[in-house]
Amino acid sequence: MFLLSPADSSGARARLLLREEARFELATRLRNSGAPLGEIFSFMSGLYFRGKLAYARAFADPMIAGAPSSVLIITASRGLLPPETCLQVAELKDMANVPITASDLRYRVPLERDAGQLASQLGTDYEVVLLGSIATPKYVDPLLSIFGDRLVFPADFVGRGDMSRGGLMLRSVREGMQLVYTPVKNATRHGVRPPKLAESFKESSKRREKR
Repeated sequence: MFLLSPADSSGARARLLLREEARFELATRLRNSGAPLGEIFSFMSGLYFRGKLAYARAFADPMIAGAPSSVLIITASRGLLPPETCLQVAELKDMANVPITASDLRYRVPLERDAGQLASQLGTDYEVVLLGSIATPKYVDPLLSIFGDRLVFPADFVGRGDMSRGGLMLRSVREGMQLVYTPVKNATRHGVRPPKLAESFKESSKRREKR
């Protein structure tokens, strides 16, 4: 079971997507029929979110009984949503107006509501993998209070920046090997920056980003 941290709905790429003058395909579709949340966030965040989504879809258990999806995305104002959820402009703007901070009830209440429901549906048989930063309390505090020892994250995330994490996950998908998970509770949240990914992999990722 994977929980993905969100893309920045108020950043430069989000503003580009929401411009009324934007004529590229995703922006046009968003204004008309809407677009899937996973696709929207992949555009806003680039390599990092694309890596999280590809990784989660590759390794999530598709047979989790009772859960709305084996991959869920944390949002600023609507709790946990599957990546296939169709959003329109007004809903996306609403998310952009809510800061993702544990002290803001507009963010925290829907998140804790959905996480609580998910915890009761999963029982004790599943780990919940957080694909996001554990260095700040905005995701960790609400989720840890509900999932406890079942909340885990990739140990190799510690010390890496967003781009490095994205590249790491895309490499794992290509190789068909999951990362090693460790409980969030009592984990080291900051660490020494690990060695860089292989240069050839970084270069190929940059080429894909330009397309």
